[in-house]
Amino acid sequence: MTIGVEGTTASAAAKTILDSEILRVEDLHTSFFLPIGELQAVRGVSFSLHRGRSLGIVGESGSGKTVLARSIMRLNLGANVEISGSAFFEGRDLLVLSRREMRRIWGSDIAMIFQDPMTSLNPMVKVGRQVTEHLRKHNGVGRQEAKRVALDLLNEVRIPEAASRIDRFPHELSGGMRQRVSIASALACEPSLLFADEPTTALDVTVQHQILNLLSREQRQRNMTMVMVTHDLGVVAGRTDDILVMYAGKVVEQASTVEIFDKTQHPYTEALMRSIPRTAQASHAPLVAITGRPPVATHLPKGCAFSPRCPYVQPRCHEEDPVLAPTGTSGHKVACWYPVGSDSNREAFERNLSNRLPQTLAVAESLGADQSSETLISLPEGGLA
Repeated sequence: MTIGVEGTTASAAAKTILDSEILRVEDLHTSFFLPIGELQAVRGVSFSLHRGRSLGIVGESGSGKTVLARSIMRLNLGANVEISGSAFFEGRDLLVLSRREMRRIWGSDIAMIFQDPMTSLNPMVKVGRQVTEHLRKHNGVGRQEAKRVALDLLNEVRIPEAASRIDRFPHELSGGMRQRVSIASALACEPSLLFADEPTTALDVTVQHQILNLLSREQRQRNMTMVMVTHDLGVVAGRTDDILVMYAGKVVEQASTVEIFDKTQHPYTEALMRSIPRTAQASHAPLVAITGRPPVATHLPKGCAFSPRCPYVQPRCHEEDPVLAPTGTSGHKVACWYPVGSDSNREAFERNLSNRLPQTLAVAESLGADQSSETLISLPEGGLA
């Protein structure tokens, strides 16, 4: 029998690893049935998340990020919604639980910070009551004790003069303070899994930084598992352990945050990297945009959904949709026939450059490179990012 660490058996060690898994999503699909047809918002997403770790889900608007998070939490309501697959939270499949069972989980075990606190907070209810609503419902805490906890939470999320603001309504607070109230409300029952859906949308840069630091601190102090949904790779850089990159409802690249930034392999991830403004850029230099538009989810193209915008596209990309597959031993996965940095990728770029494919020319121009086949010689080994 194989002996593991500190004399434990291999099976016991495997059980320890399994026990640390808090969320496992398998082949999750979410569709909305509209008069114009089936809108495939999430298409076969699978991943697992271990206790105490943080995951970033990144992609453009319409890539399926928010729908994925809301599907896991069973918040996509309506007769025209169809969800299939499984989402195991601490061993229980959330997708088969009744609404009553989910109400016991919402707030106490799993919580979400929504994009816009002005719409997620009730404008007719004072913030102190909203912060402790889950606490009173799930833990049976009395009114005075609830108010004390609410004050502690507002101080914890660093709302200045919390004692005077606990009895105010949401519209009496600034946008940054409202988002802090939303965070305090989500943390009230100390959930083990927190979804943060674009938590810094519509906030100025300074407040964004403060909110992100606050979330990172709370996640570490509470050993809480966190899923951060964002369109900005810069938000998750240095703040999450792993990243899923989504496009047209599918995961196109999955790896640790370090791997994603150091060894980008999917052309879409590379395009997102290029679009990040850099301080080294010359003043008034134009930002690099991704050519084209995301596909309409009711009329997805055949083959790879990113192929109409990809600078490396080849005939195979229009015919066959690549599956998410491991690229090495590090757990890095990518869904691409011509991964960035590979010989086939460089050859594809050279062919497209010779054929003057618009999106390839746009990339070459953004690099300040000569639009000829010699351009490939100067490209870095890791790709264009």
